[in-house]
Amino acid sequence: MADFAVSEEKNRWLKEKMEQFGVAEKDLEERFVHASGRGGQHVNKSSSCVYIKHLPTGIEVKCMESRSQSLNRFLARRLLLEKLEGAGGGKTRKEMAAEKLKRQKSRRKRRGTVKYGTVAADGEEMEPESGEDAATGQDL
Repeated sequence: MADFAVSEEKNRWLKEKMEQFGVAEKDLEERFVHASGRGGQHVNKSSSCVYIKHLPTGIEVKCMESRSQSLNRFLARRLLLEKLEGAGGGKTRKEMAAEKLKRQKSRRKRRGTVKYGTVAADGEEMEPESGEDAATGQDL
């Protein structure tokens, strides 16, 4: 496998992950196409967009995040490994981030209901405690 325009550590990580999932370079069909979007004349003249297809599973990935073809090759392989991990039943990075965001939102919602005391955790209206103004929730 060729080294890409990233650090040695990232190249090593990619090789280890590919071995872990049993993905060989010969199993990949790689094509380069013109990218679209920002980048101006450079994008219009060079084929920096990378298209990879994993032949045994049929999973396809297209990456045009960077103007560099070498960096896009690395990112496309990383994305392919994430898709393979998701197809194998494991949690992908996106799924873990979505779960984290969901936990944060629920925690903030609980804190808000406790702080302002307008809605109980079970969704019922709460009466202000004695000594509080009903309109503002402030102590009298």
